Amino acid sequence: MDTRWINYRRAVEAFEAKDYRSAIPVLQGLLADRPEAVEVRMLLARSYYHSASLEPAAEQLRVVLDQQPTEAYAHLLLARTLERQSRAEEARPHRKLAAVLTGDDTLAATHEVGR
Repeated sequence: MDTRWINYRRAVEAFEAKDYRSAIPVLQGLLADRPEAVEVRMLLARSYYHSASLEPAAEQLRVVLDQQPTEAYAHLLLARTLERQSRAEEARPHRKLAAVLTGDDTLAATHEVGR
C-alpha cells in the first residue's frame, strides 16, 4: 500500500480527533512530495487554523486560491483567519467571493471574533 495514503489517513484521523498539531507535520511531509495536492493543503490550512497558527493558515489558503480561485471554502476560511487577526478589511472580499461562489448570502456577513 502507498505510504502517502497511509500518512494522509493518519493526518485525517488526527484532525478528526482534534489533534491538529499532530496532523501538521504529516501533512507538511505529504506536500513536500506533492505540492499541487489541494486537498492536502486545505487540510493543512484547517489544521493551522484550528491550532491558532493563523499566519501559516493564511499562507496555505493563498496557495490554494492561486491554484483554484473558485474554491469557496478556501475564501471563507481565509476570511475567518484574517478576522481572527483583526484584519476585517482584508477579509471582506474573501467573504463576498465565498457568498457569490456558494449562493449563500449569509457568508458575506462579517464574523465578529468572540461571539
